[in-house]
Amino acid sequence: PYWLALRRAGLGSTSFALLLAKFGSIEEAWRAAPGDWRAAGVEEAYARSLARVRAGFDAEKELAALERAGARALTWRDAAYPERLRQIPQSPPVLVVRGAAGPEFDQAVAVVGTRSVTPYGRQATEAFCTALAELGVAIISGLARGVDAIAHRTAVERGAPTAAVLAGGIDQVYPRENAGLAERIAEVGCLVSEYPLGTPARRDYFPRRNRILSGLARAVLVVEAG
Repeated sequence: PYWLALRRAGLGSTSFALLLAKFGSIEEAWRAAPGDWRAAGVEEAYARSLARVRAGFDAEKELAALERAGARALTWRDAAYPERLRQIPQSPPVLVVRGAAGPEFDQAVAVVGTRSVTPYGRQATEAFCTALAELGVAIISGLARGVDAIAHRTAVERGAPTAAVLAGGIDQVYPRENAGLAERIAEVGCLVSEYPLGTPARRDYFPRRNRILSGLARAVLVVEAG
């Protein structure tokens, strides 16, 4: 839960790495004094944010919320953390995952593209994803309108695993029109987020999640994008 607490405070991979190097574990870092966080190299603003979160954080409540959501949290220290994702720049310290399979797949391709898909783009997305699904390749996408939703839906209809990387908490599906699709994805694959439960999707989170999409996949297929 302390990894999630640090994420609630806004700390990212750089701060996590600094704290692990200084204290050896995130739990020890959590219990340290704010001055020690700053001495470890954590920026003043993040140290203040972490102090505020610590004052009101309830570890048991956080774990209970994860259990109610049917989710689990994977950290850098967990063996189940996707190995390919460890290799990317700014690898997310925590992944919140809900679903029957994943987020690591032997073979996976990310399929992304425009929200304003043309008829040709729809046809191309369905054709590629059908072929990949028939080969047992997992489809990774972002659950957005357009290409993302078509890619996920095609995988689900073909019985192939698929993972949706969200730009908010896994309980904050955006757009809401894809909430039903999200449930179908969880049945054959998983929903993935680097953000704690309850975190609403934000404009700046969408480009940030792209590194996770590519990090979980062996290749990226872009359909109709600028």
